[in-house]
Amino acid sequence: MISPLHPTGLDRSALRLRYLGNRNRSAELFAMLDPSVYYERPIALRNPIVFYEGHLPAFSFNTLVRKALGGASIDAEFERLFERGIDPASLDQAGRLARDAWPEHRRVQAFGAACDAAVLQALAHADLEDGNASALLERGQAAYTILEHEEMHHETLLYMFHRVSLHKKRARGRAGAYVEREALATGRVTIPAGDATLGAARDGIEFGWDNEFEETRLPVGAFEIDVNDVTNRDWLEFVRDGGPVAPFWVERDGAYRLLGMFEEMPLPLTWPVYVSGAQARAYAAWRGARLPTEAEYHRAAFGTPSGEERAFPWGDSPPTSKWGNFDFRRFDPEPVGTNPASASAWGVHDLIGNGWEWTATVFEPLPGFRPMASYPQYSVDFFDGEHFIVKGASPVTNRNHVRRSFRNWYRAEYPYVYATFRTVND
Repeated sequence: MISPLHPTGLDRSALRLRYLGNRNRSAELFAMLDPSVYYERPIALRNPIVFYEGHLPAFSFNTLVRKALGGASIDAEFERLFERGIDPASLDQAGRLARDAWPEHRRVQAFGAACDAAVLQALAHADLEDGNASALLERGQAAYTILEHEEMHHETLLYMFHRVSLHKKRARGRAGAYVEREALATGRVTIPAGDATLGAARDGIEFGWDNEFEETRLPVGAFEIDVNDVTNRDWLEFVRDGGPVAPFWVERDGAYRLLGMFEEMPLPLTWPVYVSGAQARAYAAWRGARLPTEAEYHRAAFGTPSGEERAFPWGDSPPTSKWGNFDFRRFDPEPVGTNPASASAWGVHDLIGNGWEWTATVFEPLPGFRPMASYPQYSVDFFDGEHFIVKGASPVTNRNHVRRSFRNWYRAEYPYVYATFRTVND
């Protein structure tokens, strides 16, 4: 759980350890891949893998050292080249954004090492909270921005790496065991009318992205919601009735199998299905239902019969992977509804972990929104009506992002992310 602000300032040692931990995890993830794929684009809508190895240290250096603290450039060309990724709407647009050539691997790694040294020096000695010197430093914003940015990219990397050929990835004991278990509870529950709190107060959490502010309380009407996420078994019925094959499925010898991170396996019927938002909407309509709104998700996840709201579905205990399949407990999903201690007050399971939850809510600013100084484009560029809110967490979502106010988003047609869903009715 994000702790309240403390007047004693930032814990430099903790910041440095978190930064080093992030860099080590990034190195481990890149090391999963055979070098032959370094310049490939496993997802055509994204940059090649080489970009991301340069982007992570470049973003940290650009944001904290160069922009917030006014430091000198290390390599102005690389700082521009690796500054920001792409989110094209189509393959044609992605093709127009493609480069003909990228730097050699050794040069990218040398640049990254130089960025890391400068960032670590700043975290150790620079004034990271001097809001008078730079708005990027107010309340340590730039330092927290670079930490959460890299943690979010670990998930981005993995859903890209998921599309790399299995024989070009090194599992090194990371493969998740194939397991099937039936859910402990099934069916649906009715959530009575009440209020839901979206976002957070600016002085209420240690750090938040700009789209998390300001705190907004909304009335929510009564609704009925699935206790569990839609499973591969459920989706299979939809496919047999003419629905699309799920993006992570493959068909071999007349049977469907699942493409895991490190292995292809028999289709686990009790696991949540990962689909695009548009596919989730189609399934819900087929069921005579709909997707929940962001406010309905909040009501189901954090609301209680007494009217109070919890910090997390299970209560106020800090988020660790014991509460669900997140923070790298596994690289793949696990059976739905098998973590009863983490269920919400209404008995709804897996609201945090095992897959992001698609909602019907278009990604838009909350009342009181203002772009953040350290990353002004972070949200604004995606308030386009084409991106939809997802809530919760996937197996590879960092625990630092498991907070009630956190809002993630994707294009409705984007099929590569670890996102599942459940349905609701009025």
